[in-house]
Amino acid sequence: MSDSNTTDFTNPSTFILLGIPGLEAARVWISIPFCTMYAIAMLGNFTILFIVKREPSLHVPMYYFLCMLVITDLVLSTSTLPKTLSIFWFNSREIDFSACLTQMLFIHCFSVMESGILVAMAFDRYVAICHPLRHSTTLANPVVAKIGLAVVLRGIMLILPYPLLARQWPYCKSNIIPDIHCTHIAVVKLACADTHITNYYGLFVLFCIRGLDMFFIAVSYTQILRAIFSLPTQDARLKTFGTCSFHLCSILAFYIPALFSSLTYRFGHNVALHFHVLIGNVSVLVPPMLNPIIYGVRTKQIQDRLLWLLSHKDI
Repeated sequence: MSDSNTTDFTNPSTFILLGIPGLEAARVWISIPFCTMYAIAMLGNFTILFIVKREPSLHVPMYYFLCMLVITDLVLSTSTLPKTLSIFWFNSREIDFSACLTQMLFIHCFSVMESGILVAMAFDRYVAICHPLRHSTTLANPVVAKIGLAVVLRGIMLILPYPLLARQWPYCKSNIIPDIHCTHIAVVKLACADTHITNYYGLFVLFCIRGLDMFFIAVSYTQILRAIFSLPTQDARLKTFGTCSFHLCSILAFYIPALFSSLTYRFGHNVALHFHVLIGNVSVLVPPMLNPIIYGVRTKQIQDRLLWLLSHKDI
């Protein structure tokens, strides 16, 4: 281990994940909220999938997109939390080189997918509120399937260069990653090659792709709010706004931690390292935990079906 900082790694067999530098003594205590959030995410998201599958009235575009979001959240949290907990509980810090690159692919790919699904959900709300008579034809099942396929393909094509480039680099600095999981930025910092291209490409994905996604969401909700404020009564405005308020909460829960984490990693050189790591994990853990709570609390159909299932235990 002591030679890992000086040995040349043209293709290291393993990386070492340090966990949360500076907070090693508190790792067992930190694991408690992490484990709790993961358990809530698993239970909540699987419950949403089960309810939507069992309730025919929920077989509409909004809930199809919600199921896509739920599956994305499940994969995103599962790609990071088991390894994180093994570091906290068993000090199992080694990760195979290929496994590290695979984890990198899953983290960034499904983050981009989640961003795309949120755009699709915003479009669904726009059509449902601004053009309700055309909703069933505009977002028919084949169209929803094509949107889902496009979201998946976009995520794969945009993020696949990350591990492909990382596999080609020489690693002569170190094989120690001061983080809980393998992010693109953390691995790039260990490479001895010229990584300007991948750095610029990472910024392109961050600002152009997520920036465009946020722009399309903003445009959709601008039109939605205009339509809501044009309704004749206060009750109608509140009822209509209530149908998309949970989606706004989901958008904020995803974009705020993710953008803050990405920007502090790149530009927050004076921010403490353990704060970088904690924020990075919040951006991966919080949306999967909050989304089922948000949709469970704000969606009457899901509440009613869940209460019905709990009161009919023989079903």
